[in-house]
Amino acid sequence: MCRIGVLLAASLTWSVATGADYFPPPDSQGGWRTLEGAKAIRQRAGMDLERLERAWEFTQRCSQNAGLLVVRHGYLVLERYAGRAQRNVNPDMASTGKAYTSVACGVMLSEFKDRFPQGLGTKVFTPEFLPEAFPLDDSRRADITLGQLLCMSAGYHGEGTSPGVVQGRVVPLTPVPGQDIRDLDRSSLRTAMWTNAGAGYSYSSPAPHIASMVLRRVTGMDLQEYIDKRLAQPMGWGPWGYCLHRGDIVMPHANGAGSIAVHATDALRFGYCLLHGGRWGNRQLVPSEYVKLCGQPSPWNPHTPFSLQFENNADGHVAGAPKDAYYKSGAGGFGIFVVPSLDVVIYKMGGNNGQYDPKFTGIPQPEIKDLSREDWKPIARTPFNEGSQGGDDGLRRVLELVTAAVRD
Repeated sequence: MCRIGVLLAASLTWSVATGADYFPPPDSQGGWRTLEGAKAIRQRAGMDLERLERAWEFTQRCSQNAGLLVVRHGYLVLERYAGRAQRNVNPDMASTGKAYTSVACGVMLSEFKDRFPQGLGTKVFTPEFLPEAFPLDDSRRADITLGQLLCMSAGYHGEGTSPGVVQGRVVPLTPVPGQDIRDLDRSSLRTAMWTNAGAGYSYSSPAPHIASMVLRRVTGMDLQEYIDKRLAQPMGWGPWGYCLHRGDIVMPHANGAGSIAVHATDALRFGYCLLHGGRWGNRQLVPSEYVKLCGQPSPWNPHTPFSLQFENNADGHVAGAPKDAYYKSGAGGFGIFVVPSLDVVIYKMGGNNGQYDPKFTGIPQPEIKDLSREDWKPIARTPFNEGSQGGDDGLRRVLELVTAAVRD
C-alpha cells in the first residue's frame, strides 16, 4: 500500500476507534451502540471492565438511588442502575440542570450575536434584557455581565451557607433569603449581593436563573422550549422536562438554576455533544468556542475552577483525573462528566426517593423494579473502607475510578 493509502487507512481506523463520526440514533430507533464482555470492551473501547465495575460498586455507596453510564469511543461500555434509577425515569437532577442553562445561553449568543456586542462580557442589567429588574435596588447590579452570571462571580450571595471566595481565599457569609419558587424571577433578581460584580465567587442559584431570564427575553422562548428546539430534538431525546410542579405550585417558567429531568441515555447525549465540541452529526448545535470555554479557567471567574456552570480540573484538584476533565454536579449525587483527552463521557445518577417523584414533571414513569434500596442507609466510613461519599466528594471519586479504567 502506498504511503497515502497507509495514512488514509490509519485515519479511518482512528475515526472508527474514537467515534469521531458516530452519533447514536434516538433510543426509539436503537440507541447507543454497545459492547459485550471484557475482551470486546478492552479491544474496541480501551477500557477495563473489572475497573469499571469497581467504579459502579463505589457509585452504589454514594446515594439511595444510583446509576452509572460510561461512553468511550462512542460505545456505551457500562450501564448500571440501582433502586429507582432506571434508563427512562425523569428524576429531579437538581443543579446538574445549570449546565443545560449555560449551554443554551451559548447557543443564544451565537444565534443573537448582534444583541450581545461584547459576548459574555455584555452587561445584562439593562431595560433591554431585564426590564423587570428596574428600578435597581442595588446600583452594583448595573455592572453584572452575562459571563459573571454563568460563572457565579456576579456578586450574588451564595445560597445557604455557601461562602464567598476571593482569589482562592474563603470568605464566610451569613445566609440571606435566596430563591422563592412562589416568585422565582423577582426573588432571584432581588437576592442580596455580597460583593461587587467580578470581585468574588459564591455558588448562587439566582445567577443562572437570571441568565435564563435574559434568554427568555432575547429568544422569545422559555428555557425549556429553547432547549427542546435547539438541543433535545436534534439529538433525539425521549420525554423530558423540568420539575415545575411543586405541591400546589406550578412554576410558570423553568428554573435556570436546575431541576431538569432527562432520561439517562439522553444526559449522555448532552455530554457527548460537548465532547464533540458542540457538534451532533453534521450540525453544529453549540458554538465550539463556547464549549471550549466550559472546560478551562474563565476570565469571568479568576477565583475558583468554575467556568460557565462547569467545574473544570485545570488546576488538578481532582488528582486522579485528567486536567481537561470538566463536569457539573447536582444535589443528591447527580453529575455529568466530559473528558476530552480520553474521549469519555460519564453520567452518574443519584438522589433520594423524593427526587424520583413523577408529580414533579407530570411525565409518566416506568414501574419501579428494584425496591431493595427503599430503606437505604449510608455505610459508615472506617479505616477499612471508603464508606458512603455523597456530594462532590463522591462525584470526584467516581471520575477518578472511571478514568483509571482506561487502559490504552
